[in-house]
Amino acid sequence: MFAVIKTGGKQYRVQEGDVLVIEKLGLDEGQKITFDEVLLVDHDQKTLIGTPYIENASVKGEVIDNFKDKKVIVFKKKRRKQYKKKRGHRQELTRVRIEEIVSELRVARKKEPGVPKVKKVPPREKVKEEAKPKEVKKDKPRKPEKPKVKDIEAKVKKKAGAAKAAEPKAKTAARKKATTKAAPPAKKSKKMKE
Repeated sequence: MFAVIKTGGKQYRVQEGDVLVIEKLGLDEGQKITFDEVLLVDHDQKTLIGTPYIENASVKGEVIDNFKDKKVIVFKKKRRKQYKKKRGHRQELTRVRIEEIVSELRVARKKEPGVPKVKKVPPREKVKEEAKPKEVKKDKPRKPEKPKVKDIEAKVKKKAGAAKAAEPKAKTAARKKATTKAAPPAKKSKKMKE
């Protein structure tokens, strides 16, 4: 089971037992916190999606500690104007341990029994229908197929036409080879008299 919560203008995907680093909340170590802005809750195969938040859903956690992040250097400069500014910044953060995700799905799951009861239905009696004799169709004797003379002649003509079409292509290829000759050598330039 997991949830998506919103805090400090950011969204986080959380599960029970996760340790989360978020923007400073202003709470002391050991204090409890409840995140009410829950955007999504997923429990097994059921998912609740908020519009924008889910009603009656919350995520409970405990503040572990408050600390500062690593220093970030902010450097501003405008060339050829003798303008430079160098500043450092350390963001204040809070570390939170997620303890529980409360939602409608979780409550509904607890109320359901562990093993569903199945009612046994007695099998229905099969009614035998009277078998009717099937009508048998009489097959007509087939006439032996004769090869069609026109089809055979057409195939022969196609083969002959393909052979004739191949001959001109071979001739044109031979002509192209004969006509393309190597380029004549470049003429030597005459030296100019001084």
